[in-house]
Amino acid sequence: MPSNYRNFRNNVPWLIFFLEVVFIVLFYFLFSDGASRSSISYPVFQDVSHMVIFGFGFFLTFLKRYGFSSTGFNLLIIVLGVQCSVLTEGLLLFLLQKENEDGLKRITKATVSTTAVVISTGALLGKTNPVQLILMTVVEIIVFYMNRWINETFLQVPDNISMMHVHLFGAYFGLAVSSRFSEPSPRSEKNASTLKSDLLSMLGTLFLWVFWPSFNSVLAVNKSKAIYNTYFALAVSAVTAFVLSVLTTKDGKFRMTHIHSAVLAGGIAVGYAEHSIEYPWIAMILGLLASVITILGSCCLQRCLYPAFKIHDSSGVHFTFGLPGVLGALAQVILVVIKNWTNLPRLGYLFMIHIGAFCLTISIALITGFITG
Repeated sequence: MPSNYRNFRNNVPWLIFFLEVVFIVLFYFLFSDGASRSSISYPVFQDVSHMVIFGFGFFLTFLKRYGFSSTGFNLLIIVLGVQCSVLTEGLLLFLLQKENEDGLKRITKATVSTTAVVISTGALLGKTNPVQLILMTVVEIIVFYMNRWINETFLQVPDNISMMHVHLFGAYFGLAVSSRFSEPSPRSEKNASTLKSDLLSMLGTLFLWVFWPSFNSVLAVNKSKAIYNTYFALAVSAVTAFVLSVLTTKDGKFRMTHIHSAVLAGGIAVGYAEHSIEYPWIAMILGLLASVITILGSCCLQRCLYPAFKIHDSSGVHFTFGLPGVLGALAQVILVVIKNWTNLPRLGYLFMIHIGAFCLTISIALITGFITG
């Protein structure tokens, strides 16, 4: 038996078993209450769960050598991450002496939070082993909740907005961790894809596209407005992706790598500002801009920025999730400024709060990701 398989057998099962025992013991002490009436319906939770498990599971299968591990480890990361998320939030509420939320809402928020880890995993495909991914899951979940707590406590950021920082946090945490690993050789099988792996990855993109309105609206105050704005932003970003794909290729044909990344950009960007958008044309403009910066960013970053900083982003999480997230955060600031333009004393405060939350999230993600790597 090769040494790497012996190490896998000796380390991975015992680490998972140890974490599960710890989770069970902590659940026993923290959550003694039974099920209660939930403010979130099961179909909504099901949509989010389908999106994270099926959508991201297939989305990360673009490398031929990691098709089975992408879908399998994605499920393992999610189930461990959800338990860790519920416990982390429960510990915070216990220490702050606040009342626990109902069970279904608790699991839904935990599933949304675990998206940060799944996004980070996309930047590390082909470079990490299962032990490293599991440890990264636990660390990133804890740090993400601490980031949310700081934003909500000191910067007074609403709960649904701080949760939408999940894209920003996951992208930049993953990039920071990835910078600590060596880049595989361009000719290596670890960088290769096949028609089948690309097709499965595009299937994951379709799952994500279909369920993204549910993801954005699950914690929103006005759910119908969130769904409405998200759908139009996604629709325009998809159309723009097809247009720019033809215009930016030498042979004038569609490139599925462009479409694979850019069709989701509108949904990511509008997630930050969906509560502030009063008209669908604003969401449509945001979706168009998000798709543009995703495709242009994929060209510029891979050719110029990544070689200079020696960053290898396996699945392009920076321009797929990071850049649209930055655009959405800036759009939220602009909309807040426009809405409160007549209230000058409060305008500066609101501007600094939203900019501070955005910068804090990226800073914590980069610093802790670099330390974790």
